[in-house]
Amino acid sequence: MEMIDKKCIECNKPLKGRVDKKFCDDFCRNSYNNKLNSDTNGYVRNINNTLRKNRRILEETLPASEEMAKTTRSKMAEKGFQFKYFTHTYSNKKGNIYYFCYEYGYLLLEGDWILVVKRKEH
Repeated sequence: MEMIDKKCIECNKPLKGRVDKKFCDDFCRNSYNNKLNSDTNGYVRNINNTLRKNRRILEETLPASEEMAKTTRSKMAEKGFQFKYFTHTYSNKKGNIYYFCYEYGYLLLEGDWILVVKRKEH
């Protein structure tokens, strides 16, 4: 039976111990996973930041005790809301399309009005 020299996938140091070991220590494991999970693409990072900001604005618009609230498109835009960015849409039985940023959504009403809602947890 021959010995296989395994190396840390982060720093390339020889590994000792378990046969399924991938890293020499916690620092290398964390460093590797941080690089893997970081938004290296600036475009993706910027869109994710915009989605989080949109969600925050919707959350601030909807009082915690309420199921829905009305506001205007102008007020949302003043706060920096970007309408072209959303995570998904929902179409109800009447054919109305709600635009969501995670669990917060909105429905465009007549004129400048917007109805803000929060998805109910199942």
